Amino acid sequence: MQKDESIRLLDFVMITLGCCLYGLGLAVVNIPNHLAEGGITGVTLILRALFGIDPALSTLLINVPLILIGYRFLGKRSLIYTIFGTLALSFWLYFWQRIPISLDIHHDMFIAGILAGIAGGFGSGVVYRFGGTTGGTDVVARILEKRRGISMGHTLFALDAVVLTISLCYIDVLHMMYTLLAAYVFSRLVSLTQVGAYAGHGLIIISDQNEEIAEALMDELGRGASYIKMTGAYSNNQHQMVYCVIGPNELNLAKRIIERVDPRAFTSVIDVHEAIGEGFTYDSDKQPE
Repeated sequence: MQKDESIRLLDFVMITLGCCLYGLGLAVVNIPNHLAEGGITGVTLILRALFGIDPALSTLLINVPLILIGYRFLGKRSLIYTIFGTLALSFWLYFWQRIPISLDIHHDMFIAGILAGIAGGFGSGVVYRFGGTTGGTDVVARILEKRRGISMGHTLFALDAVVLTISLCYIDVLHMMYTLLAAYVFSRLVSLTQVGAYAGHGLIIISDQNEEIAEALMDELGRGASYIKMTGAYSNNQHQMVYCVIGPNELNLAKRIIERVDPRAFTSVIDVHEAIGEGFTYDSDKQPE
């Protein structure tokens, strides 16, 4: 399948708006309240605290070499969007630091952590949703994935942990705890912005009684179900499995229905948010016969 490398004006507009909000949060919430950040943005805040280097400048100084090193691991569109996102974030950091905006939260660090997570998470989520990045650790993670086979998720987590640990050189433990609060809100907002608010589950059920299970799920949950043809890799035998999408509050009831019809059924539960990027999450230790 040919990879889609089309470039759209709407993507540039939304990446600009996302970087605008992300930069606003950093300039108006993170920096005044001494909250750290993960990744390359966190490194720029460390450089600002220790050496007085403007994050708008250090963002460029750090990201440009990384992009030059990793350009061959990025597709055409990804490279263009990464360069644009880096420039946009640098611009907005420069802009917001020079606009006299003061957010009076009465020195409430809990509110500061929440606001930092909302601004950063929603802004970054918009950037990611429209195919962009702001460079930094994304590029490093992609290089390691291509060269060493290390998953991007593991690399990003490790780099964030290292940067946040080093950030203790200029913030105390109390501010680090509120930084972790901001990081949690950030991650939730990124997911929400990218995939929406619905948190359903997809069930894949393998059983010799798939028709009875499908009928029970449809009758008792009022949900539709589908049959998917499958072939066993070892036996090469043809089978059918049942696929059904349910709400999060229906998961336990669905499990009981399946268990009642066929205690030996093998059930896989898929988070519909994660299915696009992370694949299946198995929820049973039963093995199909």
